[in-house]
Amino acid sequence: MITITDRAAAEVKRIVTEQNLPGATALRLGVKGGGCSGFSYTLGFDDQVGEIDQTFETNGVKVVCDPKSFLYLNGTQVDFEESLMGRGFKFGNPNAAKSCGCGESFSV
Repeated sequence: MITITDRAAAEVKRIVTEQNLPGATALRLGVKGGGCSGFSYTLGFDDQVGEIDQTFETNGVKVVCDPKSFLYLNGTQVDFEESLMGRGFKFGNPNAAKSCGCGESFSV
């Protein structure tokens, strides 16, 4: 399962409302090859859910993940942080053996 913290859920809902996205819009998480540690996280909005996609509802946010990415993301917690250094979504991935300094890529 992939979970979304209260702060991340509030930010996702704010973006959906601000961009006037359809009600069926889901937060799509994934991974792709690249980044300084081997894999990079992908994050976006999608109103199309495939038959084989993994779907979750957490804190009022529908989360969708393709099966291949789910192998790397199962158990991940998505948070949202605001600090003097910036703001953005952060991934707490228990499957990552190491992460880069910016937290946007990982290796297994």
